Amino acid sequence: MNQHTNDGKRDHILACLSSAPSNARIIRTAARMAKAFDGQFTALFVETPDFALATEENKRRLEENRKLAEQLGADIETVYGDDIPYQIAEFARISGITRIVLGQSAVTRKHLFGKPTLTQLLLSYVPELDIHIIPDKAADTTYHPKKARQHSNADILKNIIKSVLILLAATLLSLLFHEIGFTRPNIIMVYILGVLLTSIATSHRIYSLVSSIASVFIFNYLFTEPRFSLTAYETGYPVTFIIMFLTAYITGTFAIRYKEQAKQSAKIAHRTKILFDTDQLLSKAEGKEAILQTAGEQIKKLLGRDIILFNHADGQLSEPIVFTDQDAPLFKKTNELEVAQWVLEHNHTAGATTERFPDAQYQYLAIRVNERVYGVVGIDAKDGALDASENGILLSILGETALALENEKNIREKEAAAVLAESEQLRANLLRTISHDLRTPLTTISGNADNLLHNGHSFDEETKRQIYSDIYDDSVWLTNLVENLLYSTRIEEGRMALKPSPELLSEIFEEAMQHIRPKLKGHTVTVFCEDDFMLVRADAKLIVQVIINLVDNALKYTPPETAVYISTAKRGKMAEIKIADTGNGISDAEKIKIFDKFYCGENRIADNRRSLGLGLYLCKAIVEAHGGTICVTDNLPHGAIFHFTLPLEEAAYHE
Repeated sequence: MNQHTNDGKRDHILACLSSAPSNARIIRTAARMAKAFDGQFTALFVETPDFALATEENKRRLEENRKLAEQLGADIETVYGDDIPYQIAEFARISGITRIVLGQSAVTRKHLFGKPTLTQLLLSYVPELDIHIIPDKAADTTYHPKKARQHSNADILKNIIKSVLILLAATLLSLLFHEIGFTRPNIIMVYILGVLLTSIATSHRIYSLVSSIASVFIFNYLFTEPRFSLTAYETGYPVTFIIMFLTAYITGTFAIRYKEQAKQSAKIAHRTKILFDTDQLLSKAEGKEAILQTAGEQIKKLLGRDIILFNHADGQLSEPIVFTDQDAPLFKKTNELEVAQWVLEHNHTAGATTERFPDAQYQYLAIRVNERVYGVVGIDAKDGALDASENGILLSILGETALALENEKNIREKEAAAVLAESEQLRANLLRTISHDLRTPLTTISGNADNLLHNGHSFDEETKRQIYSDIYDDSVWLTNLVENLLYSTRIEEGRMALKPSPELLSEIFEEAMQHIRPKLKGHTVTVFCEDDFMLVRADAKLIVQVIINLVDNALKYTPPETAVYISTAKRGKMAEIKIADTGNGISDAEKIKIFDKFYCGENRIADNRRSLGLGLYLCKAIVEAHGGTICVTDNLPHGAIFHFTLPLEEAAYHE
């Protein structure tokens, strides 16, 4: 049974991640609670400025707790800030958290004047939440995360020199002020400024603390009566010293805190920008390779580590795409490929810093959407495991990459489906058209043959000749139809092999006219060659078919007793052939589509036969295969002109 809150919402359990030894128990309890309530489980890590100073042991324990929460089904989230209770409360309010699980150590105030506990602060921020306290055997032992020693001897020396120089400058300036006649409060402000500058210039608050103490003693020694002595006669001086020290120290402490927050804000801004840029770049990437290339570059920019990306096809990894600053990246190909293949097959993280294949050089993660894996990314683990925030941003990038790959796959499938649907529609149209167009001439041939067979003795010679002519015309039309269909099939299958050779245009025209003359029926075709010896490099048989198709098209759409003109001219390194008619012409709308496959114009064919719309499509394919172009223009005052070009061939002369 599902457990719901009073307002009908599903329970949402929150556990906070930390490096505390007892955190694993809190995570397990929260996971069991989420399962019992059939609710959502989220594990939250609040990254403070001090996290960068944590020891490797604490970072390792935090990573173990994060992995545990992930294994138990938690959504891992990371927020940034210095006020942990406030960050938890804000996240709970925004995310719809209904229950928070805490350890007992977060409940008990250690002494009367201690600061409020995490539980007390959470209740003050979000009193409507249920807070569950988990008994903790170590509740009486306060856990304080240890900070790593981040500074070398050279850094310490550099910080000391900076502190001494700032203190010296403050003292010299104070002496100048004293000689000028400035009052002691002005001099005190100079030393407070020096402490503030020390806190900004150095990398630890201990230097500002020492500077505060030193400032008090120097002020006492140089500027209070008796001078050049640590003795102070006036009764108010001890209070002055204490206030001076506290003011300097508190100011320096706040400066250090703001500096750390500024660093953290800069890091957050950098990571956020990378995430935003990734989203923008992935939306612009076209193709699977471009998407993976973008993802690899952005992950490299985020982590500053060597990255390896694998695409895959049919369950097998592709060659790795390596992103590195090294000339020769260290990549143990055989062993690493086994780990990457395992991740691809099992959709689970493996490799370095994990329990499975921990000896690997890289940590491997699946690029996935739910159970569908689109690739594998490997991250060089020589610098150790990723921290929680890096891991969160990385998972976000991988999620966006997987979605981009899924969208790209969907687009390809839609395009393939559209092409298939169009192909099926074209095939259906073709079969419908062929069945109609074959039926008419075949019926005519069959009927005329039947008449000749059974009634031929009663027909005079003129009638028989007309019947023979009709049978011949229909047979030629069917032959052209079959030829065009065969050429169309060869083009689609890529089997239209050109056999170009030097050819005289005049000879090509003459061969084409032998096929055209029987179809004229009152039309006239005039051929004019600018140069009778104009040579082109072409497959003569195919160009003859182009001319036949274009002239046949002109004859179909022009009335009898009209003329068709064929002419040639040189245009640079190309020969231009024009075929002009004086028919009704072609509209601008039709000119755009007239060379499309199966497109039939709006004009009525003179002999009432339908066209398959293949002739001009084949002309375009053949001409472009020769490296030429084809187009149609108006033949004013009426009619159309088809232009196509072929490459000229240099004539070779031999004595």
